[in-house]
This record gives sequence, structure tokens and C-alpha cells, in this order.
Amino acid sequence: MNSVDLPAGADLETRIREKLKRQHFMHLIGADLTRIEPGRVEAELPLGVQHQQQRGFAHGGLVATMADLAAGFAALTLVPEGTGVVTSDLKVSYLHPGVGQRIKAIGWVLKAGRRLHFCEAEVWCDDVLIAKASATMAVLEPVG
Repeated sequence: MNSVDLPAGADLETRIREKLKRQHFMHLIGADLTRIEPGRVEAELPLGVQHQQQRGFAHGGLVATMADLAAGFAALTLVPEGTGVVTSDLKVSYLHPGVGQRIKAIGWVLKAGRRLHFCEAEVWCDDVLIAKASATMAVLEPVG
């Protein structure tokens, strides 16, 4: 089975949403996946005061988290059931302050490998692109 084959009968969205249930930090910040496709994921959250830094902008850590979430779950869509991914590398470039009502992250896989998936993500605040990210996700094989 290669890294893009899914087990027979597996519903991709159901499988990914099951994994999301165990992402407690994502629930804490209020993020949810709004689109799930093979190799591509979108995540959103309503921007609240708890997400802001001292000047009222979306906190840089939140922006990086959203990029990591989208890229990581995009990678997860391309591995078999029981296999996981973890972030090996994440680089975020901040382009604009996040000021608005909603944060949206779009993540996609550039190249899915046997051990590493190379991904990118964009983070938007309303209609403004506020960050671009590149990430490497390490594939974790199922334990015995």
C-alpha cells in the first residue's frame, strides 16, 4: 500500500474528524476543519479577544498553529488508517497583522513521501492573506 492509498471502505472525512477529536488544543482555541479532501484541508475559527496579542492582532502563535493544523491534517489525509504524522519542521512568514472576524487556514501537500510529506499553508484573516508557511510532516508508522 503506498502513501496515497486509503483502506477499502474508509470514509476520508470521518477518519480525519475522528483524529480531530483527539486534538484537544484545537478544541481549546476553537478551530474546526471546514473542508477535507485528499491532500488538502481548510480550518477556521472565529477570532476572539482570547486569540489576540497586546495590539489586538491575531497572536503569531495562533497563526502558526492554524498553519500547522492545516498542513498536518492535509498530510494526514494521504496516509493509511492507523498511520500518523507529526510536524518535523515549520516555517511561517507573517505578511500582515490579523485583524478581523475569522481566521482561515488552507493547507496542502506538495509531495507525499514514504517517510516525509512536504506541505504548504496559507493563513487568512477575513479576506487578507496574513501568513504563508512551509512544513515537513514526518510519517509515523503504526506501532506493532
